[in-house]
Order: sequence, then C-alpha cells, then structure tokens
Amino acid sequence: MAMDVVDFEIKGAEMQFVEVELDPGEAAIGEAGSMMFMDAGIAMDTVFGDGSANQGGGFFGKLLGAGKRLVTGESLFTTVYTNNGTSKLRVAFAAPYPGKILPMDLRQLGGTLICQKDAFLCAARGVSLGIAIQQKLSTGFFGGEGFIMQKLDGDGLAFVHAGGTVVRRTLQPGQTLLVDTGCVVAYTPNVSFEIQYVGKIKTALFGGEGLFLAKLTGPGEIWLQSLPFSRLASRIFAAAPQNGGHKEEGSVLGGFAGAGLLGGLLGGDDD
Repeated sequence: MAMDVVDFEIKGAEMQFVEVELDPGEAAIGEAGSMMFMDAGIAMDTVFGDGSANQGGGFFGKLLGAGKRLVTGESLFTTVYTNNGTSKLRVAFAAPYPGKILPMDLRQLGGTLICQKDAFLCAARGVSLGIAIQQKLSTGFFGGEGFIMQKLDGDGLAFVHAGGTVVRRTLQPGQTLLVDTGCVVAYTPNVSFEIQYVGKIKTALFGGEGLFLAKLTGPGEIWLQSLPFSRLASRIFAAAPQNGGHKEEGSVLGGFAGAGLLGGLLGGDDD
C-alpha cells in the first residue's frame, strides 16, 4: 500500500487537536475514540489492527496485527478515514489529556520510531503499528511503562501525544541521559534503552522518584514529556475523596457553606 502524503494543522495550546487534510482517495488512521470532527464525504471503516499492507495473510494476518495492538494496551480495532469525495476534506483528532501533539515524519527519522504504548494518536494511511519489547530482562522486570512500547514503521506522517511540556534532545554517540521511565515519549531505534538502579534505598523511599530510572544512550533523537499520564492520574486519585468521604482543600468558608447547606436540606420541613 502506497504511503499517503497528507497536510495537517495543529490547533490549540494546552488541549490540542490536529486537522488532517485528505486529497480525494487519501486516508488517515486513528485510535478508536480520538476523532473530533470530519467533513461530510469522509467514510469511516473499522478494521482489525492498523489496516496497513504489512497485515497480509488474510484473516490470520489481520488477527496478528490486532494482537500486537492488544499487547500494547490499545483497542483491537483502528478506524480508517477515507476521502471518497472529489475535493479536499478534513478530519480532526483530539488529544486525550493536556499536552502536545507531535508530528513525526518517519522518513526523516529513518523509517522507524519507538514510542510509549499510549502515545500514538493518528497517522497517514500506510504507517504500520507494531510492538517493541525491550530485550534486557532487567528492563522487563523493572521498566514499568518503558517495557512494552509501540513501534511505528513507514515513510509518512504519524502523530503522537505527550503530556505537559515536550522537549526534544539529540544524544551524541555515547552520551547518556537518566530519565524517569514515564517521561520517555519516543526515541529513534538506534538509541539504547536500559533501566538503571538508583542505588540508594533512602532516595528511592523518601525522594519520591522510585527505585529505577531509564538510561538512554546515544546516538539518536529522544522526546521527553513533563507530565506522564500515570503521574497525572495518581495526583487526581490522591486528591479524590477516599472511601466515600470528603476531602477539604483548606477552605474554612467552604466548610461553613457545606454545613449550612446540609442543615438547610435536613431541616427544611420545620419551616
């Protein structure tokens, strides 16, 4: 299948979405539930796996492609958006949480990009979605979010989403960077990814950074995010009422107002 060459426009600041412009006959693929809007004339089709030409072999080939997506925690299905009209049409895909949408030109990155398992948002038709399992046993045991990652293959555009602020770093040969495992968004395949023990139990227990860090060694390109979704989710969970209780945020007036409202509801029959 030939790679579709699409135009795009990323809009928004904290909560971004990307508009992909499709010429007649062109198509884009997106994660289930990521579509924001589309012009009339674009046909939607739900397929097993990613719908790329690499899923050959009939039903079993498609099932294998879907299984790869299931291993990375994604849905078994992908939606293909095809322009069946005679003019240019647009389809938009929205980010699932605050952060940045990164356009990745796989041709300029050597044809392959490895990214976090939930980072992929959408791509031009022809991009193949696979899995990249870290080979070292220590990475499997202690890597957490960095053990099973997505692998994007092709020579077209793919869009990945990262939380918070994103920074791109170019690592020279032998240059090493230590990163929290959840903050790694993507990297080119020639970058070495390992898990390194922090070394001090006291730092791990009371420093809040965990026992292990990702060790990235160049040469290659890496993308880092300041707010991993797991960190955001843990903060929301910690701030949520636990066991049906109510957690005050330090507002005395809020407590008085809540008590007054409750008293009014309970004593409303006395008036």
